[in-house]
Amino acid sequence: MQELQAPSPKAPWCLSDIVSHIARPGGSSSPPTHHHHHHHSRPFVLNMERPSTSTTPGTPQDTFNNMSIVSPAVTPDPYRLSTEILPDTTPGTPVKGLAELPTVFCESRARIPTTTGAEIFLHLYKNDYDDKEHLAIVFGQDIRSETLFAPRPNESEQDRMTRGAYDGRLYPGRTTSHLDQQQAASATSDNEDTLVRIHSECYTGETAWSARCDCGEQLDEAARLMAKEGRGVIVYLRQEGRGIGLSEKLKAYNLQDLGADTVTANIMLRHPADARSFGLATAILKDLGQTRIRLLTNNPDKIAAVEGKHKEIKVTQRVPMIPLSWQDKGGFKSREVELYLQTKIDRMGHLLNRSS
Repeated sequence: MQELQAPSPKAPWCLSDIVSHIARPGGSSSPPTHHHHHHHSRPFVLNMERPSTSTTPGTPQDTFNNMSIVSPAVTPDPYRLSTEILPDTTPGTPVKGLAELPTVFCESRARIPTTTGAEIFLHLYKNDYDDKEHLAIVFGQDIRSETLFAPRPNESEQDRMTRGAYDGRLYPGRTTSHLDQQQAASATSDNEDTLVRIHSECYTGETAWSARCDCGEQLDEAARLMAKEGRGVIVYLRQEGRGIGLSEKLKAYNLQDLGADTVTANIMLRHPADARSFGLATAILKDLGQTRIRLLTNNPDKIAAVEGKHKEIKVTQRVPMIPLSWQDKGGFKSREVELYLQTKIDRMGHLLNRSS
């Protein structure tokens, strides 16, 4: 697969620089000249005129296009963004790379039998980048976490089995975390490059049955494909709302009902179009020993971000995620999800079209 080059680090943008840049039609992706600004010096006003959009007078879209938005009550910096993150609010520009990978630590795992009949091993990760618990959903017994299986001081075999650092499967009466050599050899696999999905938490799409996005469907489809292969990893990152958090995401939904798209709504709330970082995913994949992967994604920026600054991971194939309704394979349809998908194509550069 062709190597994707990560963008060069840029100096952080001040809020007023970002606003003027985003509001400028056809603005370049180059950062503006920096000055010293204070966030509370004056009200924030963003005129959301769209010169190329024609609307019917009196419609909600016409009302939205012609109004100025005074900054709503926002929660500043709901996520901790380091200055090491590549800062750029231009849609389609990666803001997801960390200068150096965070340190991750798999604290525990457990076998989960699922309602579909497949079994997974759920790994819980902690890290030194944020205070969230991120997850790895692993299909297949041969994928092991280096930090989970590393010996810990003064632990017994019972301790190791309790935290999930065991080979094979647990059963009543088992006394050791290790398998004998013959059992261990039969549990190994020589599969092709592992199928991987990097998935960001979406409470609304996965739990609240939202038809505004296809996140729930993508998670289910990734799990189905991995169960079919008998092997795979879903790295589940706690980055709700493309990194802005659930409260801000709900505000963005209200702005979308007023006529904004998913990108513009984030920007109006003083957030980047995409505030996520995938350095944690890279570190988790390394810990799981998965350095050559087939990545389930429509997002080309995610490929470069997951591979890492030093190419710690090699994406050997991009596996597209086409909405099931577009393939006449069920799924769901709604006006909101169609607008959402079109915005991702038009404004975020996602590699997706109906003919695919």
